[in-house]
Amino acid sequence: MNIEVLVADDHAIIRDGLKKILADTDDMVVAGEATNGVETLEQVRARDWSVVVLDLSMPGRNGLELIRLIRSERPKLPILVFSMHSEEQFAVRAIRSGASGYLTKESDSDLLLPAIRKVAEGGVYFSQKVMALLAADVSKPAANLPHLRLTDREFDIFMRIVKGVSPADIAADLSLSVKTVSSHKSHIIEKMGLSSQVELVRYAIEHGLLDTNPE
Repeated sequence: MNIEVLVADDHAIIRDGLKKILADTDDMVVAGEATNGVETLEQVRARDWSVVVLDLSMPGRNGLELIRLIRSERPKLPILVFSMHSEEQFAVRAIRSGASGYLTKESDSDLLLPAIRKVAEGGVYFSQKVMALLAADVSKPAANLPHLRLTDREFDIFMRIVKGVSPADIAADLSLSVKTVSSHKSHIIEKMGLSSQVELVRYAIEHGLLDTNPE
């Protein structure tokens, strides 16, 4: 029986690419697509799927919240996160939220199909880097690093801020008001014991949360 994949990603080039890759297999097919959090939940509720391949940065809902909502709707539905965010940024939080696997879009293309198959069969798929991050996360108190004190919503907004996304764009992407985003920003700065957005950016660079390498 085919592995029927729901691809949830707001970039058409990613969805089309996955469709072409899976079309060359004998056991997998992209049976549905979603471009935002609302569509993803509608698709999850509409029918059974073998696996969801999920982008974390779609319009309308925090990706980590979306994982938990999918889990509440379909507890046994495997979720493979396929993200532009590096493992250091979101992998541990995604796993805590209920993801069965985490793969970056920078990963070797040969890893994608085995990852989908493994999570669809009920297994988990994490790279050696993710396993090391999980081990480190278990071994150290959360209070040691200020960014680990942030809620998932706060962390998502923090990452968007340090990448230079404007409050208006953050608000539009997450269906929040600009005032709410500004309140989150102030709370994040205070919670992390910092004093400005510049210090947020410096912190993100120093802790490997922000890729400063040129393309």
